[in-house]
Amino acid sequence: MLKQPDEFMTLSSQAITFVKDHKRQFDYLGLAVLGLIIIYLGWYAYVRYINNKGQDAYNNAYYTMLKNTDTAKDQENQKKKEELFNRVINDYGSSKAARLAVPQLADAKFAQKKYDEAIAKYEEYLGKLSENDPYQYLTMLSLSVCYEEKGDYEKAIQSLEKIIAAGTDDFFKEQAMLSLARVYRLSGKQDKSNETLKQFKEKFPKSVFLELADAFMKS
Repeated sequence: MLKQPDEFMTLSSQAITFVKDHKRQFDYLGLAVLGLIIIYLGWYAYVRYINNKGQDAYNNAYYTMLKNTDTAKDQENQKKKEELFNRVINDYGSSKAARLAVPQLADAKFAQKKYDEAIAKYEEYLGKLSENDPYQYLTMLSLSVCYEEKGDYEKAIQSLEKIIAAGTDDFFKEQAMLSLARVYRLSGKQDKSNETLKQFKEKFPKSVFLELADAFMKS
């Protein structure tokens, strides 16, 4: 009956003796663990600080953008917007807000007709999104508009076809199909445009954009 407790006491005594005999090593181990904890806390504090500063810079850029709504100074406002969101990315690139600043910067470049730069920024942002991120399809729609304005209709079509093929959100699919019909028409492919609109009406019989689809087919 005393066998198991005796074995436990023996092992405990051996463990205590081992620690005493190797006290210096255990002291070093304790210091190492303490050092790791200090490093972790310092890293955590730094990341939190950068995220807070990045968010402050993003908020400043965003609210400044909202204030500058004078259409007469639109290009000047867009340059200011570009400058402010660039500052978020350059000064606080590792913050969470820096990622959100990328599409805002892309939008500013698009408004200034810097289509290649806007495309590069939208693609950069797209590469950071997960497969199921809802912003993925919105970004792809923005890309298609950039290509359309640039006159590169084939790439605009490719972006829209990806949304139609992979998207699960009906709203984005509706937008993509209507945009695809428009781009087909702009590129001189009226038959494909009408066919896309026909498919749209079959797929979305209750869409609020049915009248718009009918208007496109008659135009």
